[in-house]
Amino acid sequence: MAIFQAFRALRPVPDKAEAVAALPYDVVTREEAKEIGDQNPDSFLHVDRAEMDLPADTDLYDQKVYDRARENLINMEKNGILVQDGAPCYYIYELTRKGKTQTGLVGCCSIDDYMNGVVKKHELTREDKEQDRIHHVDVCDANTGPIYLACKYPQELLDLMETWKASHDAIYDFVAEDEIGHRVWVIDGEAEKKVIAEQFGNIPYIYIADGHHRAASAVKVGLKRREEHPDYDGSEEFNYFLSVVFPYDQLTILSYNRVVRDLNGMDEHAFIASLKFNFELMIMPGFPCKPVEKHCMGMYVGGNWYHLKAWEDVYVKKDVVGQLDVSILQEKVLSPILGIGDPRTDQRIRFVGGSHKLKELAEIADRTGGVAFAMYPTAMEDLMQIADEGKLMPPKSTWFEPKLRSGLFIHKLF
Repeated sequence: MAIFQAFRALRPVPDKAEAVAALPYDVVTREEAKEIGDQNPDSFLHVDRAEMDLPADTDLYDQKVYDRARENLINMEKNGILVQDGAPCYYIYELTRKGKTQTGLVGCCSIDDYMNGVVKKHELTREDKEQDRIHHVDVCDANTGPIYLACKYPQELLDLMETWKASHDAIYDFVAEDEIGHRVWVIDGEAEKKVIAEQFGNIPYIYIADGHHRAASAVKVGLKRREEHPDYDGSEEFNYFLSVVFPYDQLTILSYNRVVRDLNGMDEHAFIASLKFNFELMIMPGFPCKPVEKHCMGMYVGGNWYHLKAWEDVYVKKDVVGQLDVSILQEKVLSPILGIGDPRTDQRIRFVGGSHKLKELAEIADRTGGVAFAMYPTAMEDLMQIADEGKLMPPKSTWFEPKLRSGLFIHKLF
């Protein structure tokens, strides 16, 4: 059963929350981070992407980057931008996008739950990205970015959050530049904190939705701290990692689209002909093709959009992973036809989150004479089944929106 612990968050003072709150480090480029940081000295990207404050030729993994991140974090606290709560609390985090709201609880999960499978994962991690975050957490001595998790919420927890929201003022309430609304409440009542801990103790599994690298890194830093402190008793903060847990049925998964920069030596006609063995094709003149059901996808190549529908025998006997549209695309198109054997490392493929417009996919493909694929979103139920079966999704199978903001909650490891 899950351990979900209250903690003393280091967080912005109310009038700085909007300025501090930043998109996750891995959804902004170095150049975008630099531009944001130059305009906003309080942005938490100064911690999560500290290379913005160093010369442009500084290597992303240089020790100076991590040292600057730590220095910036310490200075934000010294300057009163961030203040740590005096007692452990839970926090309600509500996000609203296009009229739809999701409301979850912020606390800390146990690194032991991650290792014993109570916290379930569905993706592999890349060694280079994992090492980067390990070093960042270790040097900063803090979890600076929350892990995005989901589970089946008991009704008592849902009721508790709604009751607390109705009877207390939000400490943060702002709409970010991308029109995502963010509201936060502090749960400091002892009775409520006890109920939350007890209710999570009855939840068998929690699923990582987004943040596999942050989770793996936090756990490995916690294990490193255990080696450094062999007399640890399990209560130390390094035994836990910063988490936001949402009801699974409130989450929105958008498509995670693909663009391949060329046609692997084929001309457009030969490429299209090669698809007819596994897909029913229909040209869609004049407008982008957004798929509206599973086992269908849109494709842009040579100035035209096409609707692709997989023949039933392509997927009918497959397991839940094999039936994912991203799996079908990889198995029937990307690997055998376009030569993308490992999409995690191949530089010819680009992944574009579903918050981008389809015309942007077409523009990217046109620049190099390549091909774009607009995918149908993966279902949350499929993600959970895959995790339950101990299987793994192909890389970049899900794009969760809205993204959690970094900087609203920091978990110190000491």
